[in-house]
Amino acid sequence: MNHEKHLTYTTYLKVDELLELQQPLSDGPEHDELLFITIHQVYELWFKQILHELSALQQGLEKGETHRSMGLLGRVRNIMKTCVSQLDILETMTPLQFNSFRERLSSASGFQSAQFRELEAVLGRRDQAGRDADKGSGMGMAEHLAPGSKARGKVEAAMSRPSVWHSALKYFETRTKLPEHVHAHDVTTAWQEDEELQERLIWLHVNDPEASMIGEALVDLDEGLQEWRYRHVKMVERTIGKKIGSGGSSGAGYLASTLFNPVFPDLWAIRSKF
Repeated sequence: MNHEKHLTYTTYLKVDELLELQQPLSDGPEHDELLFITIHQVYELWFKQILHELSALQQGLEKGETHRSMGLLGRVRNIMKTCVSQLDILETMTPLQFNSFRERLSSASGFQSAQFRELEAVLGRRDQAGRDADKGSGMGMAEHLAPGSKARGKVEAAMSRPSVWHSALKYFETRTKLPEHVHAHDVTTAWQEDEELQERLIWLHVNDPEASMIGEALVDLDEGLQEWRYRHVKMVERTIGKKIGSGGSSGAGYLASTLFNPVFPDLWAIRSKF
């Protein structure tokens, strides 16, 4: 039996199921709770797509595929711009409107987004504070997720394997010889700036247009993540001020602590050396 002839826009996209996923909990319900749910569900879909693209990007970089990697980096950057622009919609909700249903969120918080944690880990974040608290396990970023859960497993796996930066280093290695110690880096620990590596990156920028394009596209990606962090913290501050976050985090205070921490520090450091 050929099932394809029964395929429609609604069945292919599972629209009916999708539209049942927004379930406000407030009495009434409060008008703005639907907006809050919708935007955060859309964010999770975009995070899923970014993770999908970054997986392909790492493969492309490691194979030395400049043009494919550039296309994927451009796509991720545009998705990030879309994520940032959605905050404009969320900010149409006033503090009073948000507080009309906030108590219903209980311990639920964006801080608990496993996919965003996984995204950070894939890009190279390794939470030093978490490692110290967790006696060196290297899994601090996943501590708030249920032990043994699929979500926690994904974050921990991402922190245990090479990041996008390590894949970028393999790409740069196809264009020039990098310092030997670069390849000995423990991928479960945070990357630290490396002056010897920076000298090679400067050489690539001057002598290799394709490698330079990849480097600049990685900076675009890094800047996009920092832009998202800044807009996110200002949205939270605008909505709840200095209150404790819904999931028990320090709210705007915690988010502010993540600002201006690039995931590709060497690509920023060389700006002052040209």
